[in-house]
Amino acid sequence: MTTQLTQSQKIAQINDMFRENLPMFMMIGQAVITRGIANLPEADRMEILSMVQAFDNFTEDNDPYGEHDFGSFKLNGQTIFWKFDYYDSSMEYGSEDPADAENTKRILTIMLACEY
Repeated sequence: MTTQLTQSQKIAQINDMFRENLPMFMMIGQAVITRGIANLPEADRMEILSMVQAFDNFTEDNDPYGEHDFGSFKLNGQTIFWKFDYYDSSMEYGSEDPADAENTKRILTIMLACEY
């Protein structure tokens, strides 16, 4: 017996695969960092990327729809945010169906909380 995934579960599954396996999944999107992250020492940037990839602290407060599309954590006293946005395959409009990995491009943005 197979279990049908909900829309949110499909989105969460794709988001987790993308985030946890950078850069292997770059064909379905891209990851970007803000100027604040770019200006940090390289060791901090590498640690932040590792922490984004390993993030699994999803709660009702930070993930109310169960899509694993946002996370935050602290590193060296700074709060770091990461979030997904979804676009159509041409990157011109928002995605009509973020659960459709073939027709949705994901943008994973990693930023300092103060840049949000």
